[in-house]
Amino acid sequence: MSLSLSRITAFLQEAVPEAYAEEWDNVGLQVGDPSQPISSALVTVDVTPAAFRAAQSRGAGLIVAHHPLIFKPLKRLDLSVPSGRLLGNLIRAGIAVYSLHTNYDAAPGGISHALAAAIGLEQVEPLAPSEQARLLKLAVFVPAEALEAVRTAMAEAGAGRIGNYAFCSYQADGTGTFLPLDDANPYSGERLALNHEPEARLEMLLPAHLTGKVVAAMLRAHPYEEVAYDLYPLENRSRGVGLGCIGQLPRPLSLKRFAAQAKKALGCRYMRVEGEEKPVRRVAVCGGSGRSLIGRASCAGADAFVTGDLGHHDRLHALELGLPVIDAGHHETELPGMKRLCEKLQNEFAGQAEFHLHQDVRL
Repeated sequence: MSLSLSRITAFLQEAVPEAYAEEWDNVGLQVGDPSQPISSALVTVDVTPAAFRAAQSRGAGLIVAHHPLIFKPLKRLDLSVPSGRLLGNLIRAGIAVYSLHTNYDAAPGGISHALAAAIGLEQVEPLAPSEQARLLKLAVFVPAEALEAVRTAMAEAGAGRIGNYAFCSYQADGTGTFLPLDDANPYSGERLALNHEPEARLEMLLPAHLTGKVVAAMLRAHPYEEVAYDLYPLENRSRGVGLGCIGQLPRPLSLKRFAAQAKKALGCRYMRVEGEEKPVRRVAVCGGSGRSLIGRASCAGADAFVTGDLGHHDRLHALELGLPVIDAGHHETELPGMKRLCEKLQNEFAGQAEFHLHQDVRL
């Protein structure tokens, strides 16, 4: 029972596109051989010595982590220091490492979405739409008899998806002209003559990171020897992609009661709550460190903000805005997202490999 590392990474790249990561981040495969067989894997927030030991004890050949093990380019690999020793141990043990960091923070269903679900929020949407989720419009000119084949190929490659709708497109009929030269092999029309052919203009939206895949699928399905198509950059962004989340509780709770409910749901040993007692219904969240989203949460009308790693001045800023804050811890607010990812991997590769969630925050 095993599968190649490349199959797992291909699934992860499709589910959580690396294109969603911030430019300064380092995500994807950090250690390992794509061809190596994987029968067991560990899913964790951080790659720590404890996670390494847990992987060894389970015979895991892969650690899927939220935080990158290698963040900045390595200048040397010193095995006498803790970070170098851990990396060396992983390599010697043949344990691969794959990281999903800010791309998983921004992805639909990612870190903050899982946190929102864990504490009972409904009607959830991104708090800060991501600049990484660029959209393009692909317009291509197709003969009528090939229109459905081209539309289907583009849609199956990822184009034409708007929210909960697939195969979204627009078409308009018109006339194309072309003059095949001596070496041409035209699908229709005559060489060395100006031809007028009825065509449809087909338009579909696509995420920028899928451009190569969608264009390749379109070209394979298109009958023309030379295909005329346009790619337009758009100002709007993919819906559902962004940092943090905001949603609603099923019913209002006092701040104290909501905090107690969130503490129990997240399994926190400690939680810091600051702000005036008030009814809480609309809640903003950000897994990990959400200090940069305090202003966003306030402007979005949040009654409270749940995140981690809030410093003294961050809490003062929130209180000045009248926004109660709940610091539930960095690890604790990201763990629900890794649990969700572990479940997705278990479902996708059931019977082919085992995936285990590592919850231990200790080194």
